[in-house]
Amino acid sequence: MELRQLRYFVTVLDEGGFTHAAARLHLSQPGLSAQIRRLERELGQPLLDRSNRSVTPTEVGRAVLPYARAALAAADAVRQTVDEHTGLLRGRVTLGMVSGATSHAFDVASFLADFHGAFPALEIALTEDTSERMQAALLSGEIDIALLGPTGEAPPGLSYRTVIDSALVAAVAPGDLLLGPDRTSVPLADLRDRPLICLPRGTGVRAALERACAQAGFRPRVAFEAAAPHVLAQLAARGLGVAVLPFGEEGPDLGGPLATLPIVEPRIRARIVLAWPSTGPTSPAARVLLDRLRETLPKPPPAR
Repeated sequence: MELRQLRYFVTVLDEGGFTHAAARLHLSQPGLSAQIRRLERELGQPLLDRSNRSVTPTEVGRAVLPYARAALAAADAVRQTVDEHTGLLRGRVTLGMVSGATSHAFDVASFLADFHGAFPALEIALTEDTSERMQAALLSGEIDIALLGPTGEAPPGLSYRTVIDSALVAAVAPGDLLLGPDRTSVPLADLRDRPLICLPRGTGVRAALERACAQAGFRPRVAFEAAAPHVLAQLAARGLGVAVLPFGEEGPDLGGPLATLPIVEPRIRARIVLAWPSTGPTSPAARVLLDRLRETLPKPPPAR
């Protein structure tokens, strides 16, 4: 029995068949099939049921699968340990990001390019989702690190470091009734009956807005939702409502001028945080990425 045969067996089940598994492993399909049959002959039992359109494990295959995964994980841990001692780094790390979270304060593409240059053998996966789902994914181990907008107190088991702390503003097209003479801000109560354009539920900005409105005794009338702040600004520039945005996210030329007023009475703030499991990332790769992010990400100025 060879370690690579166990990897082939696990990959076939993960990919649901030989075709996708062969492509992932950069093997020919007949060659992959021959290796699996060789493993089955050595064990004396069939591991895969090939009678259906999708390949499934036999009863013996289901029993073997967790041991095969454990053997592969142990082999990967050996490689990682050796790599740490020789100055290399291998493995895979998953970074979650709320859409538009760092568009102005942090150039994630440049950061990842530099990080990849330092650790070319490390595979990085980026995923976008709402902050609520990413918090759950951090706790379950589906992702390693995230940049998200907290929707409340940090859940037990997560650690945060604030990266961005911005006041929320109301962004409107020229001529909007909110833009009175010499007006420099807008009370939250003035948005009670206005159609609002906001980030979806599960994001920090939306949670901050809804909490403030609830304390003021009304529910926000959200007419449009979008996951990216610049799309909200574009909709507001077309006169479709009042966009509620973190200060600085209204963006440059969006097809028309856009005026912004800080929301006051009360002032509402939204944060973007770097989040990770309180016990620390489990893999060496994730630990190194977290350290680099802590060094690189800006520290927000004191709230005003």
